Amino acid sequence: MAQTALESHVSGTVWKIERQVGDDLAAGDTVLVIEAMKMEIPVDAPSAGRLAKLLVAEGDAVTEGQVLGHLLSPSA
Repeated sequence: MAQTALESHVSGTVWKIERQVGDDLAAGDTVLVIEAMKMEIPVDAPSAGRLAKLLVAEGDAVTEGQVLGHLLSPSA
């Protein structure tokens, strides 16, 4: 299985975690939401797979480009 990094596109604070480690995801499923400048910005799965690891918790500060977790994608 290939591993895909889940990255933040903005700096802000993890407002809400929508999925848990072990959840199966489709491409585009929201994994967590970042609050930045009073806006809620979803972080979506870039591809289908299983959420293998989350590296942040609700309330954590994150920066643009930071790896937030990893997805395991099924092999082709």
